[in-house]
Amino acid sequence: MCERLQSAGVSEVVVPRRREHDLTDREAVHDLLAHVQPEIVIHLAAEVGGIGANRDNPGRFFYANMAMGLNLIEEARILGVEKFVQVGTVCSYPKFTPVPFREADLWTGYPEETNAPYGIAKKALLVMLQAYREQYGFNGVFLMPANLYGPGDNFDPSSSHVIPALVRKCEEARLAGHDHITCWGTGSASREFLYVDDCADAIVLAAARLEDSEPINVGVGDEVTIRELVGLIAQATGFDGEIRWNPSQPDGQPRRSLDTSQARERLGFSASVPLGKGLAATIEWYREHVE
Repeated sequence: MCERLQSAGVSEVVVPRRREHDLTDREAVHDLLAHVQPEIVIHLAAEVGGIGANRDNPGRFFYANMAMGLNLIEEARILGVEKFVQVGTVCSYPKFTPVPFREADLWTGYPEETNAPYGIAKKALLVMLQAYREQYGFNGVFLMPANLYGPGDNFDPSSSHVIPALVRKCEEARLAGHDHITCWGTGSASREFLYVDDCADAIVLAAARLEDSEPINVGVGDEVTIRELVGLIAQATGFDGEIRWNPSQPDGQPRRSLDTSQARERLGFSASVPLGKGLAATIEWYREHVE
């Protein structure tokens, strides 16, 4: 995001970190915004992880994500911020949303159980922005990206999402000469993956062009099964061992694929990085920075 904003001509970008500003603390948020006096707030902060992390931290993930958004939106309103860009999550959709997911289906059911607290917290911020626009004229916009991946991702096996977790698993197995890896679930679930640079482009476009609080999907409009994904990552990393599955662990939401027509029509956005190219860049970054 910093690179994209700077290339778009933004002269000053402030990126607060938790060690300096705890966004779950309203007073800390007030002090931060009062000091910086931002024209636009792009809220990317989250406590988030893969299925295991969501399952282990439902209370923490709900509280932290709800509190951060609640504090930032309210203090931004009080201090007269011109625009607030909230990045939500595909996890907010109901568990059995018809594919492709359309924004109109967001409220037709309960999210998949393992990530529902996180998804509901983010979805509540959509309601908050819509209510604030109606009552206060606060200019908040809301994006729902597909599963993100790319260079700079979190590769910690205890909290990472599926692509960085699989990259690390395959690389470590290859380097150690192991003859197999074991993956969670059955491999039958599908996901849609959006490269981080594409997502940053969509956020910049939303900051510049979007002037209403209706949610917009941000994705590529295509899905891949986890079984297919593991094969792609194994091939890209050079791991040629056996892939075993552990069906005692959850698959998560059965399918995820987004209708991206609103992003094209309202933002002029289309993703440009294919999965194979994005995986290669992610693996290269991992080898340079993590191994």
